[in-house]
Formats: sequence, C-alpha cells, structure tokens
Amino acid sequence: MRHYLFTGIALSSVIFTGVMGNSVHAKTLNSKLESNRQILTNTSKTSTYIALSNNSLASIEQAVQTQINQYRQQHNLPPLTIDERISNIARTHSQNMASGTVPFSHNGFQERVGAIAKIIPLSAAAENVAYNKGYSDPATQAVQGWLHSPGHLRNIKGNYNQTGIGVAMNDKGEYYLTQIFIRKR
Repeated sequence: MRHYLFTGIALSSVIFTGVMGNSVHAKTLNSKLESNRQILTNTSKTSTYIALSNNSLASIEQAVQTQINQYRQQHNLPPLTIDERISNIARTHSQNMASGTVPFSHNGFQERVGAIAKIIPLSAAAENVAYNKGYSDPATQAVQGWLHSPGHLRNIKGNYNQTGIGVAMNDKGEYYLTQIFIRKR
C-alpha cells in the first residue's frame, strides 16, 4: 500500500439482478464528489461535505465514464450511456457518504434501484462505490482499484447499457464515488 499522500482507500461493489434480486458484495477501491460551491452541514452529525463547483465534479465524473468505456471498448464491450437521472441518484448517495449520513457502503441500494425503476424500465442493476484521499487524480485511482477487484470488474464488464456516476468530497478531503450500472429493458 502506498504511503505518500495516501491516507485511506476502500472500495465496495454490489450487484442487483432482476430489480430486487440477490446481491453480491466485494471490497474494493473508489472515490466520490459533490456539486455546487457551498459547504453543507448535516444537522444530525457534525461532519460536513464540501460541494465543489459543478465543473470540477462533472470533470471527475466524466473521467470515470471515459475510463470505464475505454476499458469496455478494449474488451469488445459496448459503451455505457450516461443518464443524468441515474447520476443524480448516484450523486446523492455519494453526498450522503461524504457527510456521514450513511457509512461508506451500499446502504439503500435497493431503494436507489427502486427509484431508478420508476423512471427507467430495467432488468438488472449493479453498483460500485469508492473512497480515496490524497490522490491528485481520484477518478483514475477509483477506476484502477475497481479494475483490480473481481467484484467491481464483474460490474464494469457486465451486461449493462446505462450508467450514472456521482462524486462528493467532504471537508477532510475524502472523495466518495458511486457508479450505478443499469440494464435497460
């Protein structure tokens, strides 16, 4: 494990098949961001998360999408289409983890999939989440961690056609990233 600028890194993956089917968990690595130039404080806890400018967050989210689609292309898989509605749901989960409202986890995954299913007909869903701190390129750090984790890699290579990505950062400089994968019917 690297020690320069690195304080902590963790990853987690979950697969959800058939809208409310079985889930599989795997530990891995990831990162998360947030939007708007403001500091939001969770009233039930003392932790805060910093919302960076929309452009900064969007660039990290775009970098993740680009790297994931490059990997898929190299392995003769179709690209994932970004859906902003899915990204908004992923972003909210990242913000909740960054603020400490929920732990770094897949807590609420079934609810997120249920919310997506109300707006997009789907047959399968999966989620990768990541946390990292101290890296100059949180997107690449997260994607590389996922690619070296069997559970995350399974999601990346999975039979999905849409995705949403959301990133948040708290006042400790910890990045949280959520990527949701959807197979649209």
